[in-house]
Amino acid sequence: MRDPPVNTTTLTQLQRLEAESIHIFRETAAEGERPVLLFSGGKDSVVMLHLAAKAFWPAPIPFPVLHVDTGHNFPEVLEFRDRTVERLRIRLEVASVQDYIDDGRLAERPDGTRNQLQTVPLLDAITEGRHDVVYGGARRDEEKARAKERIISLRDEFGQWDPRNQRPELWNLYNTRHRPGEHVRVFPLSNWTELDIWSYITEQGIDLPSLYYAHERDVVSRDGMWLAVGEHVQPRERETVQTRTVRYRTVGDMSCTGAVESPAATAQEVLAEVMTSTLTERGATRADDRVSEAAMEDRKREGYF
Repeated sequence: MRDPPVNTTTLTQLQRLEAESIHIFRETAAEGERPVLLFSGGKDSVVMLHLAAKAFWPAPIPFPVLHVDTGHNFPEVLEFRDRTVERLRIRLEVASVQDYIDDGRLAERPDGTRNQLQTVPLLDAITEGRHDVVYGGARRDEEKARAKERIISLRDEFGQWDPRNQRPELWNLYNTRHRPGEHVRVFPLSNWTELDIWSYITEQGIDLPSLYYAHERDVVSRDGMWLAVGEHVQPRERETVQTRTVRYRTVGDMSCTGAVESPAATAQEVLAEVMTSTLTERGATRADDRVSEAAMEDRKREGYF
């Protein structure tokens, strides 16, 4: 009797990551009652949405997307966000930080940044939408607090995260059970790196906001970063406005997200740059993560991603 044929098909690294993410989407969406996907228009959330579309094709994506709008977003990103949800015909939910400031539920910070004001609007939107499964684009390689996360992250009735209260994830089995009032955050991109993300964007031809690629912009040098001059960032004493060819590695608020000098105008050129980078995108360009050594972990404990 002949031996059965051996399957010699070998998946590439990107194919394995894609298959894992699609599996996570299908398994957790089937267990949730009202899932939602956090969508900022940044590269990670764009890739996550692309994977969600693949996971449920040819059916439409079976949940809405939620954007916490701080009011300090890059115009290019908001335009891309609206264009994307229209193309995919999915519902967009928006939690506005400005609304909370206007009615007194939140106060402006002394430094003028708003990224750290997102937690309350986010938690309120989750509660009001009765969302029990919340997809986020966090990756373990981004920052040490995110490296502590598992793919499924249980949040208590206050939306808070306890790194000591995490469940084992054996054999790709994902436990989304939670008590009334609690919810779970799900991170389909946990095992991806920035290099994986850009390799996938290049391979799949995924569209991104234009600011991810080289362009000229008026900037000032502040705290080792190039900040875009505009409504939310004005030059301080002894700061000189310069026109530089820059791009963004990550997308956050204009008031706290720095650009990097770069001539990379295509996904392939960005990919080549990322291959030689020695700093993560958040470590290099996000002022809000430099507040303290535990800045991100403190925010995660409060309910932020």
